[in-house]
Amino acid sequence: MTGRRDGPGPGSDTEWLRRAVDLSRRCPPSPTAFSVGAILVAADGRELARGYSRQDGGRVHAEEAALRSLGQPRPGLRDATLYTSLEPCTRRASSPSPCTRLVLEAGIGRVVVAWREPPLFVADCTGVETLRAAGVEVVCRDELAEAARAVNRHLLPSGPAGG
Repeated sequence: MTGRRDGPGPGSDTEWLRRAVDLSRRCPPSPTAFSVGAILVAADGRELARGYSRQDGGRVHAEEAALRSLGQPRPGLRDATLYTSLEPCTRRASSPSPCTRLVLEAGIGRVVVAWREPPLFVADCTGVETLRAAGVEVVCRDELAEAARAVNRHLLPSGPAGG
């Protein structure tokens, strides 16, 4: 896959993931859901879609919003990367389709995550493991976890156990 690299700079995983975290700041606040941003990028480095939690009102998740904006059909996503500020969900109360299922159904081949979902709303989110088990390359960029947590600080208990 071309157009992806670690480290700082334009077109890097770090830069795209920072943009997803920045996008999460646009989420309307909610006491019952995380604020998340997601950006889908083609193998050649073009942005294909973006979304953030609750962007159209309601309970839409960031990954769901990005994929909806693509419409159908969605060819060529096997070589695309989804950058998301929070691990894709494996269970959700507001929809029958968790984000991990949406990613798999779309055929996205790579996901880069800033922050693993803490056990605030779901005790055992296994988005990373579920995607990896299905053959998706998943990269966790822990150095950006604090930035993603900061957007959601109002939901988290203070101290190191806050996610």
